[in-house]
Amino acid sequence: MRVDPRAPELVAADFVAMMNASRMCVLIHDAATKNILWANPAACELLEFGLSEIRPLKADHMSSSAQQYDRVIGRAWLQDAVEKGASRIEWHYRSKSGRVIPTDALAVRVELAQGPAVMVQFRDIEREQRVERELRLTTSYVDALAHYTSTLALMLDETGTIRFATDTALTAIGAPVDGPMRPLTAFARLRLDGRDASWADVLARATPVTPVQLEAGRPDNGRVWLEGSLERLREEDATALLMILHDVSDRVQDQVRRARELHRENYLARYNAMGDMAMAIAHELGQPLAAAANFLAGVHTRAARLPEAGGLAQGVASAVSQIERAAAIVSSVRAFVGHLEQVEQVADLNDVVEECLYFVRLRAAPLGVEVRVRLAPEPVLVRCERVLTGQVVLNLCFNAVDEMGQSPAAPKQIDVATAPDGTFTVDDRGRGLPRDPFAESFTSKEHGSGIGLALSHRIITRQHGTIRAEKRAEGGSRFGFTLPLAEPEQPAGA
Repeated sequence: MRVDPRAPELVAADFVAMMNASRMCVLIHDAATKNILWANPAACELLEFGLSEIRPLKADHMSSSAQQYDRVIGRAWLQDAVEKGASRIEWHYRSKSGRVIPTDALAVRVELAQGPAVMVQFRDIEREQRVERELRLTTSYVDALAHYTSTLALMLDETGTIRFATDTALTAIGAPVDGPMRPLTAFARLRLDGRDASWADVLARATPVTPVQLEAGRPDNGRVWLEGSLERLREEDATALLMILHDVSDRVQDQVRRARELHRENYLARYNAMGDMAMAIAHELGQPLAAAANFLAGVHTRAARLPEAGGLAQGVASAVSQIERAAAIVSSVRAFVGHLEQVEQVADLNDVVEECLYFVRLRAAPLGVEVRVRLAPEPVLVRCERVLTGQVVLNLCFNAVDEMGQSPAAPKQIDVATAPDGTFTVDDRGRGLPRDPFAESFTSKEHGSGIGLALSHRIITRQHGTIRAEKRAEGGSRFGFTLPLAEPEQPAGA
């Protein structure tokens, strides 16, 4: 052995000492015969043979009996290193006690003083293989858990990016199962204590656990509500966050339905009270208005006899006209709310609409909205609760008038119509329908006493009719309903 001149302080004996101290197992084979020339202490210890015992051994004496570790294969591996300079293989040695030892073995051609040799360096990889098998098994468990569990679980980093998630969680928030990693907020809205929150807000509350809610969209334009917890998991070199969720959409929707029903019930009570108040007011105002009209009529008669009182007579006549108008309003109110009993009747839909037009025009006049009417030429006899049906007509017309009042650029006009098949429609030229209005509870207007589209839907459908809303191709909306026609009366004796 020659000493490297770049390290003159090391002598040949030092290299022998280092080889003996190395924990890497080393066998030296003759390049031609493949006989073992030498083994370092680490190799002797692993194989449980002394140096004198190991030197005469052949491949079949110290290798696994499996076919892939046959002596011919072992010699071919060593010869490959002789010819190419190096060759790597996973080789299973067998110790003196019979233990089979999987190793990562590297054969390297070396030039010794007596000629070429092959130095085999190998190490026991049994523990590594066991750990690798356990990791593969764990990975398969995790993969199965991700794909088949019903648990909604997500692992996120500190930026809120999804790093791992079960398929059920990805499906719930509408994220692609095989898509790229993206922030959670790209798929769902975060909420804390029922209010919208940012990822930073949620992260700050995770000390280490905080309740959290999510609201995500569905392909059918529905919503899914999730709630659960976000827990901070501290690792040595990073921070991970575990989010466990469960679907509470049914519960939330039940709460919304209950709130809607309560709203409807409260509104019905309010509307009934309005009817009672209207009846009382109409009753109390009727006689004073009639008396005032009589008094003014007498004044008008006397003033007409005085030639110089022409202006007075004109003023009195105008006052009488206004009182008569007020009396007509009171009479209409009494006729409209007088039928508080909800008895199915046969009514002419044209008459129902005409009774409502007075109020519709009163609502439309201050907003400058023209009310155009096109009624069926013949009576449209339908089975309905007359008063409640009139309330629906008013509600749909009031909504159309209000819509035109909020659309300054559109022609201020609504079209009211009936058809012989029992259909009523009202068209506006407003902003159109952004969504199904009958999915809403009641009007969102701050003012007004409309009965609400949801209640209109209930009234019409309870009478075996249908109610609908649609977007007009020329702009605006059309609301309408259809009631069942009354059966024609049979002649007597038929």
